[in-house]
Amino acid sequence: MADAADITFEKVESGASDTYPKQCSALRKNEHCLIKGRPVKIVEMTTSKTGKHGHAKVHLTGIDIFNGKKYEDICPSTHNMNVPNIKKAEYQLVDIGRDNFLSLLSDHGIIRSDLRLPEGEMGQNMKKMFEADDSIAVTVIEAMGEEVVNSLKKLSD
Repeated sequence: MADAADITFEKVESGASDTYPKQCSALRKNEHCLIKGRPVKIVEMTTSKTGKHGHAKVHLTGIDIFNGKKYEDICPSTHNMNVPNIKKAEYQLVDIGRDNFLSLLSDHGIIRSDLRLPEGEMGQNMKKMFEADDSIAVTVIEAMGEEVVNSLKKLSD
Protein backbone atom coordinates (compact mmCIF):
# COMPACT_ATOMS: atom_id res chain seq x y z
CA MET A 1 0.00 0.00 0.00
CA ALA A 2 1.36 3.43 -0.96
CA ASP A 3 1.81 6.24 1.53
CA ALA A 4 -0.56 9.20 1.17
CA ALA A 5 2.49 11.37 0.36
CA ASP A 6 3.29 9.19 -2.68
CA ILE A 7 -0.08 9.69 -4.36
CA THR A 8 -0.33 12.46 -6.93
CA PHE A 9 -3.40 13.65 -8.76
CA GLU A 10 -3.06 15.14 -12.20
CA LYS A 11 -5.41 17.91 -13.28
CA VAL A 12 -6.86 17.20 -16.69
CA GLU A 13 -9.06 19.57 -18.65
CA SER A 14 -11.66 17.74 -20.72
CA GLY A 15 -13.30 20.87 -22.11
CA ALA A 16 -16.66 19.50 -21.01
CA SER A 17 -17.11 22.25 -18.42
CA ASP A 18 -17.08 24.92 -21.18
CA THR A 19 -20.67 24.07 -22.17
CA TYR A 20 -23.83 22.37 -20.97
CA PRO A 21 -26.73 20.93 -23.00
CA LYS A 22 -30.15 22.59 -23.27
CA GLN A 23 -33.13 21.52 -25.34
CA CYS A 24 -33.46 23.68 -28.44
CA SER A 25 -37.13 24.50 -27.77
CA ALA A 26 -36.16 25.82 -24.28
CA LEU A 27 -33.77 28.43 -25.69
CA ARG A 28 -34.99 32.03 -25.75
CA LYS A 29 -34.03 35.27 -27.44
CA ASN A 30 -31.08 37.09 -25.73
CA GLU A 31 -29.77 33.79 -24.30
CA HIS A 32 -26.53 32.19 -25.45
CA CYS A 33 -25.80 28.99 -27.36
CA LEU A 34 -23.17 27.52 -29.69
CA ILE A 35 -23.66 27.80 -33.44
CA LYS A 36 -20.96 26.25 -35.60
CA GLY A 37 -18.79 25.93 -32.48
CA ARG A 38 -18.91 29.65 -31.63
CA PRO A 39 -20.62 31.22 -28.58
CA VAL A 40 -23.42 33.47 -29.81
CA LYS A 41 -26.19 35.60 -28.32
CA ILE A 42 -29.52 34.64 -29.88
CA VAL A 43 -31.04 37.65 -31.65
CA GLU A 44 -33.82 35.89 -33.54
CA MET A 45 -35.52 32.52 -33.44
CA THR A 46 -38.50 31.08 -35.27
CA THR A 47 -40.15 27.68 -34.95
CA SER A 48 -41.69 25.82 -37.87
CA LYS A 49 -44.54 23.37 -37.42
CA THR A 50 -44.04 19.63 -37.43
CA GLY A 51 -43.82 18.40 -40.99
CA LYS A 52 -44.77 15.13 -42.63
CA HIS A 53 -41.34 13.68 -41.84
CA GLY A 54 -40.57 14.56 -38.28
CA HIS A 55 -39.85 17.26 -35.75
CA ALA A 56 -40.66 20.92 -35.54
CA LYS A 57 -37.55 22.88 -36.46
CA VAL A 58 -36.11 25.95 -34.74
CA HIS A 59 -34.27 28.48 -36.91
CA LEU A 60 -31.71 30.34 -34.77
CA THR A 61 -29.83 33.52 -35.65
CA GLY A 62 -27.05 34.62 -33.31
CA ILE A 63 -24.27 37.19 -33.07
CA ASP A 64 -20.82 35.96 -31.96
CA ILE A 65 -20.10 37.45 -28.53
CA PHE A 66 -16.40 37.90 -29.37
CA ASN A 67 -16.21 39.10 -32.97
CA GLY A 68 -19.76 40.22 -33.84
CA LYS A 69 -20.20 37.82 -36.78
CA LYS A 70 -23.70 36.59 -37.58
CA TYR A 71 -24.38 32.82 -37.49
CA GLU A 72 -27.51 30.84 -38.36
CA ASP A 73 -28.55 27.26 -37.63
CA ILE A 74 -31.62 25.04 -37.90
CA CYS A 75 -32.15 22.42 -35.22
CA PRO A 76 -35.00 20.02 -34.40
CA SER A 77 -36.84 21.43 -31.37
CA THR A 78 -36.43 18.21 -29.35
CA HIS A 79 -32.63 18.03 -29.81
CA ASN A 80 -30.10 19.48 -27.40
CA MET A 81 -27.84 22.42 -28.19
CA ASN A 82 -24.71 23.31 -26.28
CA VAL A 83 -24.83 26.47 -24.19
CA PRO A 84 -21.52 28.09 -23.20
CA ASN A 85 -20.71 28.83 -19.56
CA ILE A 86 -20.12 32.58 -19.60
CA LYS A 87 -18.32 34.42 -16.83
CA LYS A 88 -18.37 38.20 -16.44
CA ALA A 89 -15.94 40.25 -14.38
CA GLU A 90 -15.65 43.98 -13.72
CA TYR A 91 -12.30 45.76 -13.68
CA GLN A 92 -11.11 49.33 -13.40
CA LEU A 93 -8.92 50.56 -16.25
CA VAL A 94 -5.51 51.59 -14.92
CA ASP A 95 -3.50 52.10 -18.12
CA ILE A 96 -3.41 51.59 -21.88
CA GLY A 97 0.10 50.60 -22.92
CA ARG A 98 1.88 51.65 -26.13
CA ASP A 99 1.30 48.12 -27.41
CA ASN A 100 -2.48 48.58 -26.80
CA PHE A 101 -2.56 46.09 -23.93
CA LEU A 102 -4.82 47.14 -21.06
CA SER A 103 -3.83 47.19 -17.40
CA LEU A 104 -6.94 46.26 -15.44
CA LEU A 105 -7.44 46.33 -11.66
CA SER A 106 -9.78 43.77 -10.09
CA ASP A 107 -11.86 44.26 -6.95
CA HIS A 108 -9.27 42.15 -5.11
CA GLY A 109 -6.41 44.51 -6.01
CA ILE A 110 -4.90 42.24 -8.66
CA ILE A 111 -3.66 43.84 -11.89
CA ARG A 112 -3.86 41.93 -15.16
CA SER A 113 -2.28 43.07 -18.43
CA ASP A 114 -3.20 40.28 -20.86
CA LEU A 115 -6.13 41.83 -22.74
CA ARG A 116 -5.86 44.05 -25.79
CA LEU A 117 -7.73 47.29 -26.42
CA PRO A 118 -10.93 46.36 -28.27
CA GLU A 119 -11.01 47.22 -31.96
CA GLY A 120 -13.53 49.59 -33.47
CA GLU A 121 -15.72 52.19 -31.82
CA MET A 122 -15.46 50.78 -28.28
CA GLY A 123 -11.66 50.91 -28.36
CA GLN A 124 -11.67 54.48 -29.70
CA ASN A 125 -14.15 55.58 -27.00
CA MET A 126 -12.06 53.88 -24.30
CA LYS A 127 -8.90 55.66 -25.46
CA LYS A 128 -10.65 59.07 -25.58
CA MET A 129 -12.13 58.60 -22.09
CA PHE A 130 -8.77 57.45 -20.70
CA GLU A 131 -6.91 60.41 -22.25
CA ALA A 132 -9.53 62.74 -20.69
CA ASP A 133 -8.57 61.27 -17.26
CA ASP A 134 -11.98 59.67 -16.75
CA SER A 135 -12.26 56.72 -14.36
CA ILE A 136 -13.42 53.79 -16.47
CA ALA A 137 -14.92 50.44 -15.48
CA VAL A 138 -14.83 47.64 -18.06
CA THR A 139 -16.70 44.35 -18.19
CA VAL A 140 -14.74 41.33 -19.40
CA ILE A 141 -16.60 38.25 -20.60
CA GLU A 142 -15.02 34.83 -20.80
CA ALA A 143 -16.34 31.74 -22.54
CA MET A 144 -14.69 28.65 -24.02
CA GLY A 145 -11.17 29.85 -23.26
CA GLU A 146 -11.59 33.28 -24.89
CA GLU A 147 -11.81 36.62 -23.12
CA VAL A 148 -12.68 40.08 -24.40
CA VAL A 149 -13.68 43.48 -23.06
CA ASN A 150 -17.43 43.57 -23.67
CA SER A 151 -18.49 46.98 -22.34
CA LEU A 152 -17.25 50.07 -20.59
CA LYS A 153 -18.73 52.79 -18.45
CA LYS A 154 -17.52 56.00 -16.87
CA LEU A 155 -17.32 55.84 -13.09
CA SER A 156 -18.84 58.81 -11.27
CA ASP A 157 -16.28 61.27 -9.93
